[in-house]
Amino acid sequence: MTTPQAPAPEYRTARPGDREAIESLDGSFLTSTVFEVTASDGGFALREVAVDPPLRKVFPPDPDDGQDDGDEGSGADSRTFVALDAGVLCGFAAVTYAPWNRRLTVDDIEVAPGHRGRGVGRALMELAAGFARERGAAHLWLEVSSVNAPAVHAYRRMGFTLCGLDTALYDGTPAAGEHALFMSRPCG
Repeated sequence: MTTPQAPAPEYRTARPGDREAIESLDGSFLTSTVFEVTASDGGFALREVAVDPPLRKVFPPDPDDGQDDGDEGSGADSRTFVALDAGVLCGFAAVTYAPWNRRLTVDDIEVAPGHRGRGVGRALMELAAGFARERGAAHLWLEVSSVNAPAVHAYRRMGFTLCGLDTALYDGTPAAGEHALFMSRPCG
């Protein structure tokens, strides 16, 4: 006897009515490891280390969250894609294409905690990659905090590799002490 499968989430370009759900999506995470960045005369080293107790990160509201609600007013080089489970928003990815360097930047990607590990983030990233190919992008690029080890691992499984870091980007913000990791992957 087989168990019926839950219907797959619906994916589409965001609409203006999605703004409130995008802004209220829970993007927090819990992790038992973080990435430690050390600097030396010869460069930087990145090492995953355990944290005990596990770290729970809750992001403060961002006044720019949800600013791109789909085609209406978003411009030809920006898109927000959403995932809906039974009509309820369970994830989104906001992206922007820069023609000068043929880069699609993943400005934000979030998946509701109850939907993580089920392919929602990967599907949203593939929608972003399709948009990147339409625009002629050579690669996708994103920034992630060094404490967000679950996201770093997910991005690696999606084909992203570390391409840089910034040890001062978050200074003077609630994320002071964390480091920005930059990751990219080819569009193909």
